[in-house]
Amino acid sequence: MSKRYMSVAGSFYPKSCGEIEKHINTFSNALEKEIVLSFVPKAIIAPHAGYIYSGFSANSAYRLVDTSAVKRVIVIGPSHRVFISGASVAMQEDYESPCGDLLIDRTYSRDLIDKYDFLVFQEDAHKEHSTETQVPFIKHYFNDVKIVEIVYGDIAYQKLVPIIEETLRDEDTFVVISTDLSHFYTLEEANKLDAICLKAVENIDVSMMDAGCQACGMIGLKALLQAAKNSGLQSKLIDYRTSYDAGGDADRVVGYLSALFG
Repeated sequence: MSKRYMSVAGSFYPKSCGEIEKHINTFSNALEKEIVLSFVPKAIIAPHAGYIYSGFSANSAYRLVDTSAVKRVIVIGPSHRVFISGASVAMQEDYESPCGDLLIDRTYSRDLIDKYDFLVFQEDAHKEHSTETQVPFIKHYFNDVKIVEIVYGDIAYQKLVPIIEETLRDEDTFVVISTDLSHFYTLEEANKLDAICLKAVENIDVSMMDAGCQACGMIGLKALLQAAKNSGLQSKLIDYRTSYDAGGDADRVVGYLSALFG
């Protein structure tokens, strides 16, 4: 059987399932208050740095999702290592994870590739941390789901919008958009730049992103905002923090956001 092997276990997140569970429990126990949602989540924005930096933010949103009816999770993230023209959809059979493998929904993935001419299967693109860091959270919080992994490169965000709209209409499917925010500014500068992104997410307004928001997953983020607006969804900011909160370095900061849509 072909497998999408882990590529960043032991660096971005632990190799041990027990250590992953310990991280998630620590994040959950550190929450100061419960957030009440006025909608059923259909999509999440979650960061993809090392868990010691961004895991709290990601977990804060994942734990609020009602996963009982979800049968499929589509994870969409930017390629950091490999050039891709368009986007690549994983076509292996299993997705390796420290807490147990997930089945890749090959039928759904093949249907996407057949339907959209900018989608391919480029195997070397699927050693990508932006998508892989989401998988331990998916394995922990969702029931017996299948996974679809889309890693994008050189592509206009508008091309991803129909895919996301299609999945938002599907009661069985949940969407994960992976992105970090600004990179390597001072804490003060990062907060200012990231505030633009937060406002755009809160207002579900793609045009606001162009006022200075910086995000490595800008394409996926814009695509989700446009799809959410077209679908009449609401948004809820769940958590914002920076690497300063974990590391204490205010000179070279990375920003992290989590949010839900439904």
